[in-house]
Amino acid sequence: MFRQDRTNPSTAVSTWKGRKDLAKANPSTAVSNWLNGALGGSAIDPPTAFGGVITQYEDSGTTYRVHAFRGSGTFTVVDGSADVDYLIVAGGGGSSGSGAGGGAGGVQTATGLTVDAASSPYTITIGAGGLANLGGDATNSVALGITATAGGGGGTSSAAGQTGGSGGGGAGFAGAGAAGSGTGSQGNNGGAGAIISWPNGGGGGGGGAGAIGTAASSGVAGNGGNGVASYGIGASTALYGGGGAGASGGTDGSAGTGGGGEADNNDSGKNGAIPNTGGGGGGVADGGKYTGASGIVLIRYAVA
Repeated sequence: MFRQDRTNPSTAVSTWKGRKDLAKANPSTAVSNWLNGALGGSAIDPPTAFGGVITQYEDSGTTYRVHAFRGSGTFTVVDGSADVDYLIVAGGGGSSGSGAGGGAGGVQTATGLTVDAASSPYTITIGAGGLANLGGDATNSVALGITATAGGGGGTSSAAGQTGGSGGGGAGFAGAGAAGSGTGSQGNNGGAGAIISWPNGGGGGGGGAGAIGTAASSGVAGNGGNGVASYGIGASTALYGGGGAGASGGTDGSAGTGGGGEADNNDSGKNGAIPNTGGGGGGVADGGKYTGASGIVLIRYAVA
């Protein structure tokens, strides 16, 4: 059958009688416009993809599909391709028994990365939180070929806070008060500890993905640095990557928003960092300590 829409796509619909729906509604519009999605709906053609916990939400008239990985796995594109946005958060650093908060895991985020079936599957690795006491074994998160760097552990009386995605805080008692440094654009530095004899010492807050951990002053521990905005889990309100708060013999510092662990100046069993946030562990002043939080990976793309 002769198809004028294929041979003359720039011809006005009013001169072509082979359509019975959009042609009647838009008779003076070129065929190429409605064939390519300019009329009659969106031209978005989402891929068929699996992996992680899949949800959808709407933001400013666009519907997004989100694949959330709370544990390691694979992101598989069965057919098609898409330009995706991603948020990759590494494991957070552990705190120390010298009051120092652990640094948040590093955050890597960007838009417009192309994924397709030909390159699939994509391996997703979720970083673990660092164990307490200098927390050096927090691990990186890796997805789509991008690596987020693990958070640095809090400092001790014999070592400064560790470097990492975000740096660990400095110790507050009888030792090194220097904080660790954050990595590039992934996070921020920790706060320095105040080296003052008990009970007036204070550990520094761990760095957060969105803010520097604050330094301690006499009797007051530093606060953990805040995290950064996320998407797809609680819409755009959730925060990820907050730094752990430093503890002190006087007043505890506050946890960074976005999963940072609470400080504790008497080891009374306060909770640590919130899982799958990359938050740093909260500092403890009397020898106790807390682990950092595991990381998370979010991949999203438009579906309508």
